[in-house]
Amino acid sequence: MEKRLAAFRGAVCVENTPENITENVCLMCRELFTRNSIKAEDIVSLQFTITNDITKLNPATALRRGDCGLDITSVPLFCSQEAFIEGGMPLVVRALLTTYVDESSAERHNVYLNGAEKLRPDFSNR
Repeated sequence: MEKRLAAFRGAVCVENTPENITENVCLMCRELFTRNSIKAEDIVSLQFTITNDITKLNPATALRRGDCGLDITSVPLFCSQEAFIEGGMPLVVRALLTTYVDESSAERHNVYLNGAEKLRPDFSNR
């Protein structure tokens, strides 16, 4: 079956503790992988951004330490700080997953959890 390149978005609100960051980043990624039938060997990269109030753990490290349902040891992970916007939602980890999907999979399931649904209500009801 032919594959095409696709991108999926995710976001989750966390508490600024290593345990909570790990738990919620893994939950968000597990949901992204499961809802979109993603296989580890098809992932090109996974990029995270964090708001400036997340200081206890990098989400890439959290994902490597936790259980996301896939063996991601060979997946390139990257993290940067989200641009600071006055009045923006605090304590948010955002993700951009770039992966190959089957040509026939037309629908994308973006994942917004734990309060981050407010960022994209248009995606949260799917």
